[in-house]
Amino acid sequence: MNDQVRAWHRLADDSVLLDGFHALKHAVRFQARIPVAVTTDRRAALALADELAPDVRETLDALLAEVPEATLKALVPRPHPTAVAALAVRPSRAANLEALARTPRGAPVVVLDNPRNLGNAGAVIRLAAGFGATGVVTTGTLDPWHPTVVRGGAGLHFATAVERLTVAELPPGPVFALDPEGDDIRGLKLPDDAVLAFGSERTGLSAELRARTDHLVALPMRPQVSSYNLATSVAMTLFHWSATGGAPA
Repeated sequence: MNDQVRAWHRLADDSVLLDGFHALKHAVRFQARIPVAVTTDRRAALALADELAPDVRETLDALLAEVPEATLKALVPRPHPTAVAALAVRPSRAANLEALARTPRGAPVVVLDNPRNLGNAGAVIRLAAGFGATGVVTTGTLDPWHPTVVRGGAGLHFATAVERLTVAELPPGPVFALDPEGDDIRGLKLPDDAVLAFGSERTGLSAELRARTDHLVALPMRPQVSSYNLATSVAMTLFHWSATGGAPA
């Protein structure tokens, strides 16, 4: 146990916090490098693996070290209800940028233009991973690898390329930006190499992103309803892409 705690303190500042069983499960499934993982109850954690993720049970058995509850609370101020936490090595930025820039692409890139809500960003990354998107890019000040974002993404940052870029650095491809004044999405087929851009929850698309946009696209919305939640908008757009010819690998 002491070796695990020492390793945690040594690595914590430069590692990705995997907060909870599901984040650890997904990180393992998508080949994250995980140097340390702890739980207050190995038996319960492995029983959860037997029930929900037998494919990673053997790996978790080798990884998980049992620590007292007080130790877990000292390592993670707000422990997940599953009482599991781990540290993972963040994927190479160079590798992520290469994946985002590679053409032709078989799936779109999602761009969150100056997002504000950490939980929304995590939910979008989870959606993008589920639909097999090439990656998620954020512009602005929000760190897409913030622990709260990773928690909201349930560890699925490791299933897609996640990076923060400027608008000028966006990956190649036609930019389809969501805007109430755009063309109804139901009349469009989104190409696999699309860059799907979504404005911030409060202010919408920035002037810089709007200037880079090739097509403005609108989601169907009842009159007098002002907006959808950001993650809901991304989900609807990715579903439309998948339903009109695109599909996860």
